[in-house]
Amino acid sequence: MNRPISLTPEVDTSRIENLFDVKGLRVFLPGGYGAIGEALSLAMSLRGATVAIAGPRVEKAGELASRIEAQGGSALALHVDAQSVPSIETAVNEAISAMGGIDVLVNCVGIQREQNIMDVTEETFDEVYRANLKSAMFLGQAVARDQIARGKGGRQIHLLSVRSQLALRGRGYSAYCATKGALVMLVKQHAMELAPYNITVNGVAPTFIQSDRIRPHLDRPEFREFILERNPLGRIGDPLEVAGQVIAFAAPAGSYMTGQVVYIDGGVTASQ
Repeated sequence: MNRPISLTPEVDTSRIENLFDVKGLRVFLPGGYGAIGEALSLAMSLRGATVAIAGPRVEKAGELASRIEAQGGSALALHVDAQSVPSIETAVNEAISAMGGIDVLVNCVGIQREQNIMDVTEETFDEVYRANLKSAMFLGQAVARDQIARGKGGRQIHLLSVRSQLALRGRGYSAYCATKGALVMLVKQHAMELAPYNITVNGVAPTFIQSDRIRPHLDRPEFREFILERNPLGRIGDPLEVAGQVIAFAAPAGSYMTGQVVYIDGGVTASQ
């Protein structure tokens, strides 16, 4: 009996169970002990990846690495000042030395300094630029050098924000929005330049996510009501909802996505 004609290749069902597998990956997470960064470090490590958590407060990175090790994961802590290119290069080299290479970069670095347009100072604007955009450029470059040299491809994932697409009325977000918007184009350009080496570059852009940093704001009824009213799903996101998309980009499920930014925002950017 002849088989029916199919226009699609036969599905290799043996690959399905590994679609979201990150076991054995070596992941470098600058900013990996912040609100969302902590969830990403925990999620990646407890699903079998080895994580190198880096930041200016190496003791905080060490505390998180110890928690991960206590739960059966594999983690190490490194110092990095992401506003310093030499510090970035040193941290990347230390991560490569400790783990044998970097398969995945998850860049969680970012700051906000709120200033009304009439009050923006050159010093503050430059600080936000160095932390949010320049750091991404040179983190991506340093990690790409290792990934290209090893010739096995790789993944680079940058944390952005809905402010990469949406401005904000009534607040002083010039530096933040400008740098996050520019990071979208950096993701796209890096994706194009690294595609020949089978290195994908993508972004994950959350809205407000539950964290100690925003909890004081959410405790103010008028602010919480404003945030919930403008969110189609009507709730604040959970850090693990961001981690899920990062895992998808790092795992085999994300192998054919590059140059993309996924908004984890309850529908905010779709409705405004």
